[in-house]
Amino acid sequence: MDGPGTVCRRRADDRRAGRRTGRGRRSGRLPAGGPVRGHDLCPGATRRRRDRGAVRPRRGHHCRPHPGHWYRALRFSQGSRLRRILAAAFTVAGLLALQASSALATDPSPSPSPCASTSAASDGRVTCPAAAANPNQAAYALLESRLGGDIARALQTEQRVAATLDQFAATEELLTVQVTQEEALIANLEDQIAKLDVQIADTQARIEVEKQELASMSRAIYRQPDSFWLLVARSGNLHEALVATADAVVAGQRAHALQTRLEADLAKLQADREARQNDLDRENGTLDLLNANLSSLQEVMGMQDDVSNELSDLVSQIQTAKAHLQNQPPDVTTNLAQLLEAQEQDLVLRSYETAWSQAQVGVGLALVNNKLPVGKTIQGLALSWPMSSFAISQPFGPSNVILEPPFGPYKHFHTGVDMAAPLGSPVMAAADGLVVAVGHTASGYGNYVVIAHGGGIATLYGHLLQTNATVGDRVVRGQVIGLEGSTGFSTGPHLHFELRINDQVIDPMPYLPVPGTSWSG
Repeated sequence: MDGPGTVCRRRADDRRAGRRTGRGRRSGRLPAGGPVRGHDLCPGATRRRRDRGAVRPRRGHHCRPHPGHWYRALRFSQGSRLRRILAAAFTVAGLLALQASSALATDPSPSPSPCASTSAASDGRVTCPAAAANPNQAAYALLESRLGGDIARALQTEQRVAATLDQFAATEELLTVQVTQEEALIANLEDQIAKLDVQIADTQARIEVEKQELASMSRAIYRQPDSFWLLVARSGNLHEALVATADAVVAGQRAHALQTRLEADLAKLQADREARQNDLDRENGTLDLLNANLSSLQEVMGMQDDVSNELSDLVSQIQTAKAHLQNQPPDVTTNLAQLLEAQEQDLVLRSYETAWSQAQVGVGLALVNNKLPVGKTIQGLALSWPMSSFAISQPFGPSNVILEPPFGPYKHFHTGVDMAAPLGSPVMAAADGLVVAVGHTASGYGNYVVIAHGGGIATLYGHLLQTNATVGDRVVRGQVIGLEGSTGFSTGPHLHFELRINDQVIDPMPYLPVPGTSWSG
């Protein structure tokens, strides 16, 4: 088998127990090569889960949705369906063991073979005819080989999942640091806004005082005599009258200038506050994106953690099924082979979902760091061929391949275009963009690269022999990002080229040049 599986459905308390016990005992694992007992098929196996804290609460009230849920458009079945298939598969293994034990208990002891006897009158040995070949031996050998290959693939997948979890953990740590820094920046902006609010209030109060003084001065001037000579008469002499008049004028000018300056200060303070508020709103949005990315990453890590747990048990489960395979009726081996195919299909679906979940996290990080290309639209989208010489081996659309995922009304649907070429042919970026995901898996897309081109546009390049890009790389059209291969679920060397626009799986052919021509921008 190529992917994760469990004997039975886990319960909530099993998950909690797994968190407490960590990588401790594995009471739910079946012993390799041993008989299947009744309690081996019961729930309660402990599971390990990474101890990850809850997502930090978001500050501010400007919440945004999770960015770019790429994989939501192609919602694959997982979890319960996979567990039902694996439960059925290993129930068959249990029945095989029970049938084998029953056969040993009920079959009589074999009688002496006539081929072992000799004639009393002659030394000549009796020659026995050749034993008839078991017509099911070829099927047994094929299925046993398949199980052995599945063990190797499961071990390889488990190693790669563990490496991916380590990478995700490093990204999670980086996101947590960014969230902390963003919260400190937001707190500083909030403090600045609070101080500006105090200064604005003080300035407004001073302006009101100056307005009152100006009003009082205006009333005093209004009460002065209209006649200058009458003012001189009241003052007693001309000098005092001139001084009084000049003082009133100067005081009025000073009060007016002060009021003007205070109003200018008030306008500047209000502008500063508005700018700080805009900064605060922007940083709150950034914090929302960081928290959304952290939440998405932890969800992906949870999926990978579950896969790692299931793969650990899967190896023993396959060994048990393999040990009890011989001497079973053909219909039993046929059913087991069908269950293996169904289980492999589920593994492919989960691999697809994990790849686009990883891309979703990469897009979110690019948005936070303002690295995502802008200006791209569906109307102006023009891609170039990712390989220079190839033959299209499978187009986009409904398919008869049983391991293709379901989509809409179709039972099997090919979500991209397959291009066959000699092994190791260069694979190039179809347009300028930012690498948001690079994966190396033993199923599904195999080794893959996902490039975001802005405007909700992303392309995937799967089944690569090797990848020549890392997450965060800016690439240009025609840049080599990997070599064509046959990794993952693949029947031969080819490139799986997939296009998604605004979370939807799209046929890339309308956006590619006519075969045999090159892109011209």
